[in-house]
Amino acid sequence: MGPLGCILALGTPGGPAPRPADAGARMIADARRGAMIIELAPVDLPAHASHHQVAQPPVAILQVPAGGWIYGFHVEVVDADGRLLPPEIVHHFNLIDPDHRELFLPISRRLVAAGKETGEQRLPWLLFGLPLERGSRVLASAMVENPTPVAYRGARVRLVLPYVPDGRPWPFFRVFPWQLDVAFPVGDKSFDLPRGRWSKSYEGSPAVAGTVVAIGGHVHDLAEAIEFADATTGEVIYRAAPLTDSSGEVVGVPVGRLYRWRRLGVRIVPEHRYRVTVYYNNPSGAVIPDGGMGVVAGIFVPDRRVTWPAANPADSLYQQDLRHAMRLIGSEHDMNMHHAMSHH
Repeated sequence: MGPLGCILALGTPGGPAPRPADAGARMIADARRGAMIIELAPVDLPAHASHHQVAQPPVAILQVPAGGWIYGFHVEVVDADGRLLPPEIVHHFNLIDPDHRELFLPISRRLVAAGKETGEQRLPWLLFGLPLERGSRVLASAMVENPTPVAYRGARVRLVLPYVPDGRPWPFFRVFPWQLDVAFPVGDKSFDLPRGRWSKSYEGSPAVAGTVVAIGGHVHDLAEAIEFADATTGEVIYRAAPLTDSSGEVVGVPVGRLYRWRRLGVRIVPEHRYRVTVYYNNPSGAVIPDGGMGVVAGIFVPDRRVTWPAANPADSLYQQDLRHAMRLIGSEHDMNMHHAMSHH
């Protein structure tokens, strides 16, 4: 099945199982590690290679092998002999659920967006878990590069997802990841950075009511702050300045854990609008191509009676976003797929 058929299949909720073409990738439940592991197809990494100079692992559609509750993630990369390679080889790893919608937009739900700066993330497993059903589908992709002086053959990127198997009395709360991006709705999230002090925002309303229990962000160098606020009331829910190293390069953004012993977090509702804003100061005197990015992402507990909404494959934003996730934007398949989807 080619990319076109693959998209059409993804456009059918609960659609067909993964294709044989995904044989280079796999998702397993490893009881010894207490984790589900996604492993992408192997790639060769020349020394001193940017991501433009590396043949990237193909996007994979995979079937969840076991039911359970994910409570963390980290990314690792191994060589053909299984030895761990330097973490800076992985630029990012994205995991998407194509059958449910994102909280603030009618696009595929983001499950994990990991970068080299995210490190290992874990939630208290007794309290929080992301439910995954056995047999459901996920779409996995990664971008790799090799800034090291050593070439590696047959390198595999892995996403490790610690989980509690189905049937346990915990965790107590089902949680879902969400994100809100100043470059929404879809497409590449980086943008040209103007000179001087400047900010960029995006507003949206959540599809369902619930509580934000944790929130973090991703920005590029020269960012001064990122903020998430209730635009209806003016309340600032989260604001953080990026963490930088001695040379001023961004190495991370602090995570705000909004839950306390007496409070689960900050409640958000569909009747309000919420705004993400990123603030930059570019003193260079020149526009920096693709120099800006501003994303907040967090953990959300829907109200108890809420069913998470399914994706609508007929929605034009859903189609456009999925084409981007499948790396089909701007290709000959893009035109064919738009034609096929409009008659599906």
